Amino acid sequence: MESTGQDRPDAAQRQRMIQRQATPDFFDASLEGRRIFAETWGTFLLVLVAAGGGVVAAASGGRVTLGMMVVAPGLMVMAIIYFMGSVSGAHLNPAVTIAFAVRRNFPWERVPGYIGGQVIGGISAAACLRAMFGTVGALGATLPGRGVTDGTALAMEAILTAGLVSTILGTASGARNIGTNGAIAVGGYIALAGLWAAPITGASMNPVRSLAPDLVRGDLRTTWIYVVGPLVGALIGVAFEWILRGTPTTAGGAAAQGTLGVDDPAGTNT
Repeated sequence: MESTGQDRPDAAQRQRMIQRQATPDFFDASLEGRRIFAETWGTFLLVLVAAGGGVVAAASGGRVTLGMMVVAPGLMVMAIIYFMGSVSGAHLNPAVTIAFAVRRNFPWERVPGYIGGQVIGGISAAACLRAMFGTVGALGATLPGRGVTDGTALAMEAILTAGLVSTILGTASGARNIGTNGAIAVGGYIALAGLWAAPITGASMNPVRSLAPDLVRGDLRTTWIYVVGPLVGALIGVAFEWILRGTPTTAGGAAAQGTLGVDDPAGTNT
C-alpha cells in the first residue's frame, strides 16, 4: 500500500528524530563519566595549545608569533565544540561551568565533577609541556604585561570573561556549546580578545588555563588574578544575560531537556 504524504515526516521532524538518536541524553547519570572525560580531554587540548604557544615560541626563537599564539586557542576551542560539544557541552573552563549553573541551565551537583575534570586536563597538559620542553617560556604562563598593575590585570580579565560568557550564553543551547553558532562565535571571541588584550594580561579568561602552568612551574604569585578575574567576569556576564534575555523558566532537571538542546537540533539558544 502506497503511503501518503501525511505518513512521511517532514524535514524538521526527521532532523529531530536523528538528533534524539545521535545525541547522548544530557541528564542520563550513567553517562556522566563520559562527559567528565570529554571535559578532561578537551581542556587538555586547550591548555596544550594555549600554554604551548608560549613554550614553542621560546623554544623556537620566536618562530611562533604573538598573533599565532592568541589565535590558536580560539581555533582549538572551535574544533572542540564541533567534536564534543554534544557530549559534555565543551565548557573547558570553570568560569563557564559556574556561569551555566548560576543561570540555572546546569545542575549545581554536576559542577564539581566538571571542574575536577577541567583541572586534571589542564594540569596534565602543563605537565606534558614541561616533560617535553622544560620550563622555557615560563611554561606558557599568563602574566600581567610590563607596567600593568595587578588591579588593571584583574579588571581586564573580568571584562574579557564577561564578554566571553555573554557570547557563550547567547549562542549556546542551554548548557552546551554546540553547532556552528557556538563554535564560530566562541572561538572567534577568544581569538579576538587575545589579539588586542594579550599584551596586557595574556587574555586567559580561564582559571584552569592559568593555574595549570603556574602550578607545574611552582610560581603562584599572580595566579589569584586569573582565578578571581574570570569568576567575577562570569557573574557579570550572567547578570548581563538576565538583563538582555530574562531568567530561564526551567532549572536543571529532566523538565529542562529542551532548554539544554536535546530537542534543539539546530543548536540555537532557547
